[in-house]
Amino acid sequence: MSSGSDAQAVGMDGCAVRVVDAERVAVVCEAMPAPQDVAELADVFGLLADPGRLKVLVALLEGEMCVCDLAAVAGASESAVSHHLRLLRAHRVVQARRAGRMAYYRLADAHVRMLLDVALTHIGHAPATAHPEHAPH
Repeated sequence: MSSGSDAQAVGMDGCAVRVVDAERVAVVCEAMPAPQDVAELADVFGLLADPGRLKVLVALLEGEMCVCDLAAVAGASESAVSHHLRLLRAHRVVQARRAGRMAYYRLADAHVRMLLDVALTHIGHAPATAHPEHAPH
């Protein structure tokens, strides 16, 4: 492709001209959370990346539930759901309430509910088939 020009074709994900806006970068770097907070956030998003855990969390959008009910809704064993709940509790995504020999789980707070609601709304904007990672191979 010789057109006599130095211009290169650049995809949407690249820069045609490599120039760093030092002032903008400094402002954004200052606003960045601490590295340990970024790592914890990555852990939470990692937890949300598992379809089994997501089923449990989406079920909890409807309110408090015990492990038996969550297992039935998620189509998983009670053991698997208990494991998911241990991880989710450790990362403060869900909370438990004891009532005698029963444990009832709920979303930890309004932020978790909002995160799930926003994610569910987001995926409703375009069919899954519109995303390149869901294209048939």
